[in-house]
Amino acid sequence: MIFFNLLYNFFYFFIFIGDGVKIIFFWVFLLLKLILKIFLYFVKKILLFTKKFFKRLKIIKNHLCSLLTIRIKYFLFGSILTLLIIFIYQGLLFIKNLPSPKNIGKVNFPLSTHIYDRKGRILYAIYRDQNRTPIKLSQLPKYVIEATIAIEDKDFYNHHGVSLFGGIIRAVKETLLKKKLQGGSTITQQLVKSALLTPEKTITRKIKEVLLALWTERIYSKDQILEMYLNQVPYGGSTYGIEEAAKRYFGKPASQLTLSEAATLAGLPQAPSSYSPYFNLNATINRRNEVLEAMYKNGFISKEELIKAKNEKINIIPSKIGIKAPHFVFYLKDYLEKVYGTNVVEEGGLRVVSSLDLNIQQEIEKILREEIEKIKYLNVSNGAVLVIRPKTGEILSMVGSVDYFAKPFGAYNVVTALRQPGSAIKPIMYSLALKKGYTAATIVDDSPTAFRISNTEIYQPVNYDNRFHGKIPLRYALANSYNVPAVKVLSTIGVDNFVEWGRKMGITSWIDPSFYGLSLTLGGGEIRMIDLAQAYSILANLGYRVPIKGVLEIKDYFGNINYTYEYQSEKILDEGIAYIISDILSDNFARQWAFGSHSFLEIPGYKVAVKTGTTDNKKDNWTIGYTPEFLVAVWVGNNDGTPMNPYLTSGITGAAPIWNRVMTYLLRNYGTGAWYEKPENVVVKKCYFGRDEFFLVDNQEAGGCYFSLTPSPTNQ
Repeated sequence: MIFFNLLYNFFYFFIFIGDGVKIIFFWVFLLLKLILKIFLYFVKKILLFTKKFFKRLKIIKNHLCSLLTIRIKYFLFGSILTLLIIFIYQGLLFIKNLPSPKNIGKVNFPLSTHIYDRKGRILYAIYRDQNRTPIKLSQLPKYVIEATIAIEDKDFYNHHGVSLFGGIIRAVKETLLKKKLQGGSTITQQLVKSALLTPEKTITRKIKEVLLALWTERIYSKDQILEMYLNQVPYGGSTYGIEEAAKRYFGKPASQLTLSEAATLAGLPQAPSSYSPYFNLNATINRRNEVLEAMYKNGFISKEELIKAKNEKINIIPSKIGIKAPHFVFYLKDYLEKVYGTNVVEEGGLRVVSSLDLNIQQEIEKILREEIEKIKYLNVSNGAVLVIRPKTGEILSMVGSVDYFAKPFGAYNVVTALRQPGSAIKPIMYSLALKKGYTAATIVDDSPTAFRISNTEIYQPVNYDNRFHGKIPLRYALANSYNVPAVKVLSTIGVDNFVEWGRKMGITSWIDPSFYGLSLTLGGGEIRMIDLAQAYSILANLGYRVPIKGVLEIKDYFGNINYTYEYQSEKILDEGIAYIISDILSDNFARQWAFGSHSFLEIPGYKVAVKTGTTDNKKDNWTIGYTPEFLVAVWVGNNDGTPMNPYLTSGITGAAPIWNRVMTYLLRNYGTGAWYEKPENVVVKKCYFGRDEFFLVDNQEAGGCYFSLTPSPTNQ
């Protein structure tokens, strides 16, 4: 062991004297020394067993056995020494390349992800120039420190940088037993990870984290480490450090934080976006309460303080983050996190070119604000607009509410929320009817009817004008949005078939057909605006489904392209059927019975397919329409579900004027006025009123062309 001790002293001298910041190797060498002792012990036992074995067999003489034993001993010792030297050399290189803890707060800040519009204009960024104001630990209330220790590392003052039982084993237990992923890192580990390492999740990075944590604990005191941690870690966006976090969220310095506020901030660093009070206040409250419970369990606060802090209202000051198209940005952020993970999105420095056009976005935001202001007297407080390019599926604009920063529902994105579509769903049902053999000229009977739902329940649909209109062509039933014919048609093609068809067209919220009845064709099944737009886009693309997308290109921080937009399409519907439905929805003559000859559904000089929808309870009012170039969906209502004024029952008072202004703006500034060429499988025949009607070639004889118009529609 003389050689080993000399070697030990040499390397200790090298590490300690050669580079004062490499003292961590001292700990590594102690571990290697212990491993070597254990290994030599077992070698000695093996040699003793070998010697006895050969003696018992009496195969060779004692001196040969002794010679062989010596050779084996030297061979093993030489091998061990060689491996040890190689290991030490590689260890030296590994440690030499470690960043110094003395650089904490100076290098390796998280890289921000930038989201741009299609023309390269910035929509949102977490700036690399981090907003940080250092503060001394002595300036902070004790519960700021206690809250951080309780939720992040309750054994902070008892370990030497790495907690085997308090951290790693606990993390494994939580992950296996509760199916809840835990990190198991101490405050010291989190500090070096945030300040000195990359966000990658690899074994090598974890080893570096452990070694640097041990090293850091040799250089700094516990209070110094905790102070650096509180000044280093992110609290959301470009806000780093407890002092700036206190100013951003509560408008006060950290020294004035209450217990409840301190617990709120202590819960943010683990997942700043997920727990952000600007994006999910309920998650923020739950996380705060989790921190308070941890403080109570660790004896930092009393039961009375726990209850009082839990009941304290969280008063967050308005966000001052520079952001454009916020609903779209966070819609896109959710998508990116599903693909890349939260760490990469928040710290990986992605460069995302979106499909959104900022000019269009800002004009539509302006239109929505102005039009909602005009109809506030009708008890309408909110609206949403989605614009896509049907041919490519690109989102050009997404306005999820009138004001993203308005309390309490501004951040709620109606475009992705579940709402009842009212009669806006009828074109999807009628497209299935045409697929099943109906034609635009098929006569449907708009007369009183009743459907038995159960032994005690009967369903009697009525029209919005409380009248019946007799036997009319399907074209007029759809164009005027009559309810009774729609229900009768659905009863013949089947609710189950309609649910399956809706899912095929892009409606993701219709799961179990048994949940729905005949009222489904009147909007009885909730859908998302973005799904309804996907379904309508198939009509706009003459039967082809192109997935709706918000991203054109994604690059990493070094400029490498991770994703570029690829056009994808799938034929869902016969092009002739899509053409006929589109023609009906653009027929201003056919819809004049319900909407008049001049309404907000008409855009002079352009042919546009459009449909309205209003729910029976007056909670949702829709208008959605398209040309080959643009699709615009509009909703108005109240986020809290309060019914609107009954005057909106016409379906064109609330959403239609907004839709008209948006579509007019798009067509005049970006469009060509194009309409569809008649598909080859569609023929034209002269029908009622001497007008042309369109039929599929294979179904042109079905339904006939003549009907008797009821001159005076009967009352209900």
